[in-house]
Amino acid sequence: MVLNDTKVLPVRLRGRRDTGAEVEILLLKAVGDRWEALVRPGRRLRPGTHLRFGGGALEITVGEPTAQGTRLVTVQAPGGDLRAALDRAGEMPVPPYIERPLADPGDYQTVYAQREGAVAAPTAGLHFTPALLDAIRERGVRIVFVTLHVGLGTFRGVEVEEVTRHRMDAESYNVTEETAAAINDARARGGRAIVVGTTVVRTLESIARDDGTVAAGSGSTGLFITPGFHFHVTDALVTNFHLPKTTLLMLVSAYGGRERILAAYAEAIRLRYRFYSFGDAMLIV
Repeated sequence: MVLNDTKVLPVRLRGRRDTGAEVEILLLKAVGDRWEALVRPGRRLRPGTHLRFGGGALEITVGEPTAQGTRLVTVQAPGGDLRAALDRAGEMPVPPYIERPLADPGDYQTVYAQREGAVAAPTAGLHFTPALLDAIRERGVRIVFVTLHVGLGTFRGVEVEEVTRHRMDAESYNVTEETAAAINDARARGGRAIVVGTTVVRTLESIARDDGTVAAGSGSTGLFITPGFHFHVTDALVTNFHLPKTTLLMLVSAYGGRERILAAYAEAIRLRYRFYSFGDAMLIV
């Protein structure tokens, strides 16, 4: 079973300008000595605008727009420790349909999260507890990890009429020698790679060889999986119930078959399953 051990950073910053107007910054990823970010309200925060968050724990200077509609910002921690400043000033970047900050930020973190860098959780993994993982291991299942730092683009809706024109944002990944060897060994012996979450699917299928093996390595992937895609490594998939018109739902439809997935969603609605990030999951084999 393959899990994504990325860890979400508290990169949503809420505050007020000197005028009293509310502002919000969502840090997406480091770009050199600056960060790419979403800024709200974007039109009013002109380049050069200086903002303070967390009682001055974090200071941000807004820079110029990018071609992707984001902004480049300079982030400074007057105390010298940026990570500690994020803990003080930031919130977990939960999806917009979750309107209130979490009472416990750990609720948006998998129990096996290790490597910081994500701005969204690999939510299929939220179902697993230490006790459940131990029970799975006791059944003879080997558990290994990949890292894909989930970015905002994973959840961005598809707005173009022609699906092939949609472009995924690149996300960085790492697959260790141990994980690659475990996957290759299991499948060579007739076992299965049971993949937890669409982020793991995209990681493994990005590095898969034509013979169904994978090689260790790191890099970035913008793989967009749609119906008709040939899966090389994914033998079973644990995934949540996703929003319409998203790349996540297209990937699941590509793996499980569109009509089969529509039937599963209809059954989930009938039985009042919970959808989206904190919802229920299904196993597709």
